Amino acid sequence: MERYFMFIATCVLILHLVQAQDPTRFINVDCGLPPHESPYNALPTGLPYTSDAGLVNSGKTGIIAKEFEPNYTKPFLRLRYFPDGVRNCYSLNVTRDTSYMIKAKFVYGNYDGLKIDPNFDLYLGPNIWTTVTSNDTREEIIHVTKSNSLQVCLVKTGISIPFINVLELRPLRKTAYVTESGSFKFLFRTYFSNSGLKIRYPDDIYDREWNAFFLEKSWAQVTTNLNVNVTNNYELPQGVMATGAIPLNANATMNITWTIDPPTTKFYSYMHFAEIQTLRANDTREFNVTLNGKYSYGPYSPVPLKTETVLDVKPEQCEDGACLLQLVKTSKSTLPPLLNAIEAFTVIDFPQMETNEDDVAGIKNVQDAYGLNKTTWQGDPCVPKQFLWDGLNCNNSDISTPPTITSLDLSASGLTGIITHAIHNLTHLQKLDLSNNNLTGVIPEFLADINSLLVIDLSGNNLSGSVPPSLLQKKGMKLNADNNPHLLCTTSSCVNIGHKKKSIIVPVVASIASIAIFFIGALVLFIVLRKKKASKVEGPQSQKAIMAKNRRFTYSEVMTMTNNFQRVLGKGGFGIVYHGFVNGTEQVAVKKLSHSSSQGFKQFKAEVELLLRVHHKNLVGLVGYCEEGENLALIYEYMANGDLKEHMSGTRNRSILNWGTRLKIAVESAQGLEYLHNGCKPPMVHRDVKTTNILLNEHFEAKLADFGLSRSFLIEGQTHVSTVVAGTPGYLDPEYYRTNWLTEKSDVYSFGIVLLEITTNRPVIDQSRENPHIAEWVGLMLTKGDITSIMDPSLNGDYDSGSVWKAVELAMSCINPSSTRRPTMSQVVIELNDCLASENSRAGASRDMDSKSSIEVSLTFGTDVNPTAR
Repeated sequence: MERYFMFIATCVLILHLVQAQDPTRFINVDCGLPPHESPYNALPTGLPYTSDAGLVNSGKTGIIAKEFEPNYTKPFLRLRYFPDGVRNCYSLNVTRDTSYMIKAKFVYGNYDGLKIDPNFDLYLGPNIWTTVTSNDTREEIIHVTKSNSLQVCLVKTGISIPFINVLELRPLRKTAYVTESGSFKFLFRTYFSNSGLKIRYPDDIYDREWNAFFLEKSWAQVTTNLNVNVTNNYELPQGVMATGAIPLNANATMNITWTIDPPTTKFYSYMHFAEIQTLRANDTREFNVTLNGKYSYGPYSPVPLKTETVLDVKPEQCEDGACLLQLVKTSKSTLPPLLNAIEAFTVIDFPQMETNEDDVAGIKNVQDAYGLNKTTWQGDPCVPKQFLWDGLNCNNSDISTPPTITSLDLSASGLTGIITHAIHNLTHLQKLDLSNNNLTGVIPEFLADINSLLVIDLSGNNLSGSVPPSLLQKKGMKLNADNNPHLLCTTSSCVNIGHKKKSIIVPVVASIASIAIFFIGALVLFIVLRKKKASKVEGPQSQKAIMAKNRRFTYSEVMTMTNNFQRVLGKGGFGIVYHGFVNGTEQVAVKKLSHSSSQGFKQFKAEVELLLRVHHKNLVGLVGYCEEGENLALIYEYMANGDLKEHMSGTRNRSILNWGTRLKIAVESAQGLEYLHNGCKPPMVHRDVKTTNILLNEHFEAKLADFGLSRSFLIEGQTHVSTVVAGTPGYLDPEYYRTNWLTEKSDVYSFGIVLLEITTNRPVIDQSRENPHIAEWVGLMLTKGDITSIMDPSLNGDYDSGSVWKAVELAMSCINPSSTRRPTMSQVVIELNDCLASENSRAGASRDMDSKSSIEVSLTFGTDVNPTAR
């Protein structure tokens, strides 16, 4: 462990020297700066800038023409240009899952004397960011990193040679600028002042660059010398919030217009307000906000000397790309509208996922081990396809999953030394060709550990020793080890393999027949005994009639209540769920068994028998059932707000469940489970607890549903039931999966996963994460000690952090690998009620003090450069 931390400390030191990370964690790169002049502190910010040496493996350095030098500060005087190759990339070490403001700056300055306007593409990883067409431009994006490395690539598209002067990265609060999807591309950022001054670091702690904007003939300047409270989520500079603009005519509307191209572009906006005038006793400032004549928000009154941010939570559009923002004075207001600052960003989607991070690390380690300087080995190894690295093949057919490296061909590449262990990290490799090099040493055994690797060509090298038995015995393996004079094989079927002149393909040694027969026989016997045992526990599979006769409907009644199955509510493994009415007034949900259902009569029977005898406010009530030949249906109480999964994913409606509502839903779901475990005689285990099985009524009261997999403990005092494993991947208790022993603690595990899903609003399984399962991912995040990296960013920090910590800790205890160390559902209910009480107390205090710093509304504006006014 000590050596590990020493290694980390060394890496951090190297990063400090190479990437110019000052205490702010900024990265400041002067592209083309000679290493011996690095670092230096740039004016006017005082930030340290370093050379790009080590961040890019290609390109040449240039200096802008003397005539342009007086117009620019030192970081812009040099540049790196790329006359060779199509794609040239910077590789930066960053922190995964961090929101960065990334700025790339370009000043042509006729460095080459050719006076050719630039025209080339800028990529972020495998996705195009923008096209650079200006002699002097800045491109800015706010992007959440998906891995610990970031590739910024310049791509030649014509006769223009790509170049770059400055590359800057600034980590931001992850809760501050949040998109529904994609990343933020900068439109404009301005504050309302007639000073003409630009404000950036150190006044802005994130080095956002604020341009002063003012319309002298229409507006009056307002300022204050008093301190403005800027401690909201966006932490704006004092110089920005201590100024503002109001219409010269107190009764006038404050109008701001801009255009956006293309017109269909979606964008987000942020308006920052603070009352900076001293109001008299009878003064009132109140206004509404409209966009293109449509009401957006209000009436609103800025808070004295306190910053509030009005922001979009959903992207918006302006008709025909022409936007008109208006602040309209209300009838009771004695003062005109006031605006301090605005920002706007377009939405830019990056659909192509980066190559699997382990594969990227593996291939770069191979590159370093052999000192490969291939021209194309820059940027993402696999995507986009037109920039695939030479010698690689990748599996990138599915855009929803990270591409993986499936083939590596380094034949005749002048390789020397041993077969590097870095290849072991290419876990998706199917074919490896290292032929016709000068590799020495032995054939490593780790090649057999790469499960997918089945074709290896090591011919034409100088390898020695013997072929590892694990390779010879690997099923399906084809190994070519011809022309390795010192290579021997220890098996009777392969002697002096290296001296054979004919290409040798070593087949896999088949399993011994008698052993195979023994295992097959044992497996058959196991299955037979298992089926007999299961039949004793679960009873016969015959479709005998359900004994209870009350609440039974005929099939014709079911057809009537659903209007011939007209309105579909949803679909599951059991069948389709329809909307209906009983007696023409009571709404119901009718789940009709599909004849092709894999679940069938057995689960239908189990659910009816359970719900006919079990009643609880947090369990979905059974109104009745239909059993008429092959026509089987369950009639439930209607849950108007669907399931929890729909609300978390946003597929049902666009509103965001706040933290208090989520905790309330968790409490009520836990109460339903607690009743099954302790209130039922005999106790019941649900076996399929997940967010799609938590339904919400019109009051957002939560009820558990779908009891087709539920099982009871038939004997008093019985601690578990041995049963065939059933449940949903991701939510399934691994101990139950491993042992087939079902206990109520299996439900506790599943509920713990639900609680993590409620907290993070992230998929339970996401192959794009370093840790695909949500439990592993949260565990990793917890080691960093920052709850905001775990919490759903759409909540914008509006929650009691103590209740969040307690909920996450509770969830992690629920998913303990050992079921005996998990809490009971009774304990879970108590803990969750404490969390809810803490959150309700905070929310109540927040409402009483009217201190919410970010007001979320549907509001939007943007421009290509700076806004204009009229």
